[in-house]
Amino acid sequence: MSDTDRWLVIAGLAIITFALKGAGPAVLGGRRLPPAAMRVIGVLAAPLLTALVVTAIFAQGTQLSVGAHTAGVIAAGALLALRKVSIIGAVAVAMAVTAGLRAFCG
Repeated sequence: MSDTDRWLVIAGLAIITFALKGAGPAVLGGRRLPPAAMRVIGVLAAPLLTALVVTAIFAQGTQLSVGAHTAGVIAAGALLALRKVSIIGAVAVAMAVTAGLRAFCG
């Protein structure tokens, strides 16, 4: 595939993405969604976020990966759940645990 072909594919995908993103507001306009749709949207936020976080924690490419980064995220999550610290504090703990494990365990 040549560079020109790659750029054409990227431009085409960008146009399709913009069209799809704009279709919802254009079609629905100022109308309210039905109550059933609003309930589904409200319920989907937590599982989608959880799926993204779990995928980021346990996946490395196409393989399952458990390592220092996993322990760091688990430590930060436990700290957030038990101590109600700020997100910056949780990130600092995750970084410290991950760096410590990588330094001492290789």
